Amino acid sequence: MAAAEAAAGRRAGILPLTVFLRLFDDFMAEPTLGVALIALNAAARLAQCLDALTFADDVVVIDGGSTDDTVAIARAHGARVIVERDWPGFGPQKNRALDALETDWILSLDTDEVVSPELAQSIRAVIRAPAAQVYALDRLSSFCGQWIRHSGWYPDWVPRLFRRGTARFSDDLVHERLVFDTPAQRLPGKLMHYSYEDFETVVRKLDAYSTAGARQRRAAGQRGGFGKALARGAWAFVRTYVLRRGFLDGRAGFMIAVFNAETVYYRFLKLGHEPTR
Repeated sequence: MAAAEAAAGRRAGILPLTVFLRLFDDFMAEPTLGVALIALNAAARLAQCLDALTFADDVVVIDGGSTDDTVAIARAHGARVIVERDWPGFGPQKNRALDALETDWILSLDTDEVVSPELAQSIRAVIRAPAAQVYALDRLSSFCGQWIRHSGWYPDWVPRLFRRGTARFSDDLVHERLVFDTPAQRLPGKLMHYSYEDFETVVRKLDAYSTAGARQRRAAGQRGGFGKALARGAWAFVRTYVLRRGFLDGRAGFMIAVFNAETVYYRFLKLGHEPTR
């Protein structure tokens, strides 16, 4: 409307003051930032994640049908909660969160990730004067209470901040990736990832990731079996512990190597034995 009025004013040789002020307000308006989250029984870490997002203009949580306090915690922190109980996989679920936002910029996070104060400052600064459409964040992950700086876990630059409409997640059931067609720039500040807090979490994720990975590979026409599971699992251990210098992370590095090996082993074992669905 303001543009049409301005055009009419230019044709008449006059720019009305109200139109000028409206255009000035549009020019000076702060770009908006929305945060996209998906959750399922994430009460343990969700509050810490949301507490660090006070710099955002909108936060949307797509809940997969939590039976704990996830929804209550999200709403108490002012987040918009949308319940989607039909689980389509990580990628499609995250795209639902993107579609629910109308902000200029989107920050996609997991519920066990916390934006550091330095990173929050970097995000607000860069969306005011962007030099790119997509930005990668410096993620530092923990394993059973220890921050991991080797084992293939670090450095870990993850593209998570982008102008709305310039990126989407892949349709992968697990280990989804952000798809975009423009170079990503890096932002200073850490994204703290509390990924595996205890052994119960490790075992639960091992089973979930190996099952989802088997289904994904079956859909792609791949085959598994004991021999392939054994060989791939052994290689995963060597790659993590030796080639990716997991031994420098001490006991945690060894456990991560074993975890990776078991995940790959069970993925291919399930791929060879789980019936086709």
